[in-house]
Parts: sequence; C-alpha cells; structure tokens
Amino acid sequence: MRILCLGGGPAGLFFAILMKQADPRHEITVYERNKAEDTFGWGVVFSDKTMDGFRAQAPEVVEQIERAFRHWDDIDTYFKGEKITSSGHGFCGIARMKLLQILQDRARALGVTIQYETEFTDPDVYAKQYDLVIGADGVHSVTRKKHEAHFNPRIQVGDCRFIWLGTKKKLDAFTFAFRQTAHGWFNLHAYRFDDEMSTFIVETPEHVWRAAGIHAMTADQSIALCEELFADLLDGHRLISNARHLRGSAVWLRFNRVLCERWYKDNIVLLGDAAHTAHFSIGSGTKLAMEDAIALAAVLQSTDGDVPTRLARYQAEREVEALKLQSAARNRMTWFEHVDRYVDLPPQQFVFSLLTGSQRVGHANQRLRDPAYIAGVDRAIAAQSGVPDREVPPMFTPFRLRHLTIPNRVAVSPMCMYSAQDGTPDDFHLVHYGSRATGGAGLMFTEMTCVGPEARITPGCTGLWNDVQEAAWKRIVDFVHRAGSTKIAMQLGHAGRKGATKLAWEGADQPLPAGGWELIAPSPLPYLPTSQVPRTMTRADMDAVLAAHVAATKRAARCGFDLLELHCAHGYLLSSFLSPLTNRRSDAYGGSVDARCKFPLEVFAAMRAAWPADRPMSVRLSAHDWAPDGNTGDEAVEIARRFQAAGVDIVHVSSGQVVKHERPVYGRMFQVPLSDQIRNALHVPTIAVGNIFEADHVNTIIAAGRADLCALARPHLADPYWTLHAAAEQGVTDVPWPVQYGAGKLQLERNLARATQLALNA
Repeated sequence: MRILCLGGGPAGLFFAILMKQADPRHEITVYERNKAEDTFGWGVVFSDKTMDGFRAQAPEVVEQIERAFRHWDDIDTYFKGEKITSSGHGFCGIARMKLLQILQDRARALGVTIQYETEFTDPDVYAKQYDLVIGADGVHSVTRKKHEAHFNPRIQVGDCRFIWLGTKKKLDAFTFAFRQTAHGWFNLHAYRFDDEMSTFIVETPEHVWRAAGIHAMTADQSIALCEELFADLLDGHRLISNARHLRGSAVWLRFNRVLCERWYKDNIVLLGDAAHTAHFSIGSGTKLAMEDAIALAAVLQSTDGDVPTRLARYQAEREVEALKLQSAARNRMTWFEHVDRYVDLPPQQFVFSLLTGSQRVGHANQRLRDPAYIAGVDRAIAAQSGVPDREVPPMFTPFRLRHLTIPNRVAVSPMCMYSAQDGTPDDFHLVHYGSRATGGAGLMFTEMTCVGPEARITPGCTGLWNDVQEAAWKRIVDFVHRAGSTKIAMQLGHAGRKGATKLAWEGADQPLPAGGWELIAPSPLPYLPTSQVPRTMTRADMDAVLAAHVAATKRAARCGFDLLELHCAHGYLLSSFLSPLTNRRSDAYGGSVDARCKFPLEVFAAMRAAWPADRPMSVRLSAHDWAPDGNTGDEAVEIARRFQAAGVDIVHVSSGQVVKHERPVYGRMFQVPLSDQIRNALHVPTIAVGNIFEADHVNTIIAAGRADLCALARPHLADPYWTLHAAAEQGVTDVPWPVQYGAGKLQLERNLARATQLALNA
C-alpha cells in the first residue's frame, strides 16, 4: 500500500511506524511543513496505563521513551496558602522535541520517507496518487478544511487563555497552583519532563485576561507577570517561551475543541487533532492521537473490504472511546474555565473536585492510589457535615435542611409506578415505599403525585386531592417513620400537555384512546404529533392550578411528610412555563426568563406559605432541554436563582424530557455537571441525578461538592436495600438495619470479609 501522511507530528509518525512494522512492503511518506527540530510547546504527559498500551504495539519506541522520560506519582496542589499532595497517579513526562526525535529515528530506521519544510494544500491531489492519505496535520488541518462540509467539524473555542512556557526549575511533582489577583484567578499546570526542564502552563479566563490588561502587553511583559504570580514556585528561575513565531498577546492561546462528525472521505482519513482534540488539563492530546494511530493501523492491516470500508470500520470502532476521552477532557476544561465557582470550597474539597473533574477518576480509585489522602478527604467532609474526628465515606455523612437531618446522602428518586386507583395509593405502594424505607437511604421521594384528577399523567398516577388519598398517604408516611431513619418527601405536580396518556408499559406518552381529559398548558403545543392539543391557560386556569397545589400542600403537611418538592421538570405543566420551547406566550408569563418563571414562582410561594416553616422545600428542574434554542445550564442557574430567592432549600437537578426532539448526551453521571454548576454558582444545596448507580459515584459527587444528595432511581428498583449493601461493602457498620434483619447483616458482612481475604490471598 502507498501511504502519504500529511503532518509529521506524533500521530502521523507513530502511524507510519506501526504500518511499517506490520508490513515492510508498505511505501510510506510523511510530509511536514516545519523543520525537523521545530515544535511548539515543551513537554508531553502520558500515564503509566497509556505507556503500557504503547509498549504492546511498539516496544522499541517505548524503550527509547522510557530512557528519556521523567516519572512521578504525586500531584501537588497549592491553594489559599495550603499545599495538598495526592500520590499514586503514575505519570511520565517527556520533552516534546525528544519524543519527536525518537519517532523520527524509528520511522527512518523502518524505511519511512520523511520530507520536512514541504508545504501541502490540496489532499485530493495526493488521494489520486496514493492508496491512502492520512490527514495528521493538526488542529488547523488543511485536510479537514478542504472537505469541511463532509467532515462537519464542530469547533468550540475555549473560554480561557493560556501561555505555554518552560523553566529550569525542577519540579518534584505534577503541580497545580491557583493565584487570586484583583482581576480574578490564574491557575498553573506544571510538570518536569526531563533532567533539566519543566513545562509551565499558565491559564486564566478570557475576562480576567482582559481585565488584567494582558491583551495590551508584549510577550516579555506577559512572561514577567507569570514569573511574579508564581515566584514562590520558581525559586528565582526564569520562564522561557519557545513560541518564536508569536508576538505580543498572541503568545496567549485559546484551546480549540474539535469534534468531527466524519473522520474519512474515500481514501482520506483524519488522525489525531485534525479529527478531535482533548484539552491539556486531562494529560495530553498526544495520547488521543497516538491511540488513534494504533486503532487505524490495526484496521488497515486487515484485508476485509476496500480502503473506504476499512476506514468506516476504524471510525465505528474508535469513535466511542475517543468521545469518552473528549467528554472527560471537556469536563476538566470546563472546571478550569469556571474555577471561580469552586474557590469557596474548603481546600480539601477544592482539590478533590479538581482531581476528579473529568469524572473518569473517583473516590474509590483515589483510595487505591493513596489511602492516606482519601482518609484526609473523608475526615474533612465529615467535619463539614457536623461529624468531627470521624473517617467515614462521604455518602454516609448526614445533611441538614432547616430542622430536618437526613442521615446520609442517598436518596430514592421519584419514580412513577402508574398503579394507583383513582389517584389513591394502595397496598402495592405501601410495600414499595416501605421496602425502600427499610433499605437504608437517607431520603425517599414519592412518585409525582398529582394535585387534581385532570393533573395526572395517566389514569394510574397517584394524587392528593381528597380525604381518601390523604389517609392512604398518611398510612405510608407513618410506616416509613416507624420503620427506620429514612425521611420521606412528597413530590407534587401537574402533567400539563403530557397528561391523559396510557400507562408506561402500554405505550409511554401515547394518548388514551378513550376516557381522557382536557389538557392545559402555557401554549397550545402537543407533546407528540399524535398527542392531544392542550388548551392555552387563562388566568382563571392559573388560579385553579395554584389553589390545587396549595390544597395538596396542606394535605401533605397533615400526612407528616418531611420535605415537599414542587415538580418543575420533564415537560410537565410548570416545566412548560420555564422552557422557551414550550412557552410561546406573549403576555406577562412568556418571553424573558423572569416572565417564564413568574407562574411557577407564584405556585412555589403559595406552597411555601402553606407548608410548615420548619420543614424544607425543594424544586425539581430540567436544567437542560437538550434541544436547539432551549434552556441550558446557564439559564438553569438563573431559574434556580429565582427559586433560591423565593425560599427553596434545595434544588433537584434533572434535565430533558421537555420536547420529544431532544438529543441528550448520555453517559455515567451525565447530569451531574448541571447540579455542579447550579450548586457552585449559587451556593445553594442540590440533588444530583442521572445514571448514578455505584457507591463510588455517590462518594465522589459528595466529596467533590457537586451535589449535597444523590438520587438513584433504577438501582433502587433492582435493589431496595442498595444503601445497606453499599455500607456493608465499605465496612460501614453503624448504618441501622431493621432489627428483624440483623442476621442477614452479619452474614453479608462475613461474606464480604471472606471475599476480600480470598482476593488478597490470590
């Protein structure tokens, strides 16, 4: 096969090496615009795990890298006068120029032709001459630009400015440092990459960069500013720039996050930064690029199909893993872009939030790396929770709202059971809620309970509009309070345009064929094309809905519920007011955020006035509509701000289900960043939801300050005793079990101890 690589960076060179190793008959040429000795930046970071992957593919290259790299296990973070060290990370740094030299030498030794100072402008010309053209020409790829409409790149420009410098100060660990100035915060990413030098990347948000006047500084003035900011870490050493082609403020860059819909066209394929980038805060985009090279070489070595067919398979096989890494990098980049959200966290929590910002590393993984560090985190979170001098997993610390103390941070999510008769919960509900009340969770929510018969989603939804329903709910609440320490919350809501539908297992969101009722909504927009068109609400309708919520609130108080939640999420009635996609009103209740919030806040205020002052209230929000022109996290902050001012005690942060054409970005804990944003932007307690299913998820979220409670749905359907089992697995023995189940507790703890011992012996 005749192959041309456009770009002589790590991606193109490593790919050429792998292909030549696999079959020396391949004729491979690399074109590089720059000189062989030219590169931008200083060091490259790889984890030990990444190096193991490279070693399996190119042991000779890895052997050379290991002779030149600088290895470290510690991360030192300097914040507000404290230095906090976390160990066991297993990283290595190598000079970028040295890495290129190793790859260049190995490629030449295998017979790869490398032509430097060779310009290229039109990949189509080469595509006619070669069997395969590799567009490994970086973030500003000419290859991608030529067929931009086909590759369909999404390019997001970062909100921070950064300057990439070097220094002869020999750092002992990967170093993060944060400095507050009159204009805002600056942060440092620094590490040693050889015997003499360290990389020194200084970063700050765009608005801080401009407020500090850096946009008007010369390059030398910028460097002097950085030396002044981090003088205590430099110990008199100077900072050096190798960006000789950049002048003035241009030495400060903005990160370009590139994500292409397609990676190949005919016999042209994008590789590394040309196809997708990963922010330097997660380690190195070089890792992503070189792992791309491994995957592409593996696919091309097969003989199944022609070149375009194999390139299609390459994207299909590699895309998910690349997206995972990019998602983690995006999370980490966002953390640094909004570092001012986190600077009010206590130092231990601030550092843990930083270390776990990608959501790829959590509490359990950190404990394996450095038990002493995590012990310090656990003690700090316990002390913040009012439990001093105790080392306990964060999920088992208490949390207080007004006069209510929730014994731990696990909540049972509201989950519709669609099993009521005329809105009345029956024995099924008693068993359902009762079993979870004995399962150890700190707080349990009812399903969305409707404030009137016409407020239901389905005929099977529970309600709280008459005395029979009130008595049935009081029976459940009384049992929950007798059964243990779990607190119980009532969630009240109105289905709005999503009402009068079949039971979920008969056809979710599908309209009832008969026996339905009139629907109301802020605007006459059906949820599905086949749904009933709702009637536009009048002021009289609003008054009736408000009165129904107040009446249900009073009933919930008489039932003895510990907490009351107003449902303003998932496209139901009040959610439909909040979203611009479903609220098209031109009166005082539509248009701006203030106007869209007006009626939901009227309802909340009336409920708050009717609810006992010593009991807390929450609101559930869809913090992202996942659709063009809908609400995003930024709008959710403004909506939550208004509920906070109205007296809400905690915000239950969900997302989506507002419009049917939504396109959520699913993944582990995928909604947690929205909770994080609201909590730390407003300093209001939050409940996180969304694909949280492991104890480690809960411990990580709480310890990092991304939420104050974690609500789990499906895990509690599969295992009502999820929290008790999580306690036993972590060696927490003081979470109360029902006395009737004591023998089961002892046996579970013995079995877990035996399994642990067997694993150690193995």
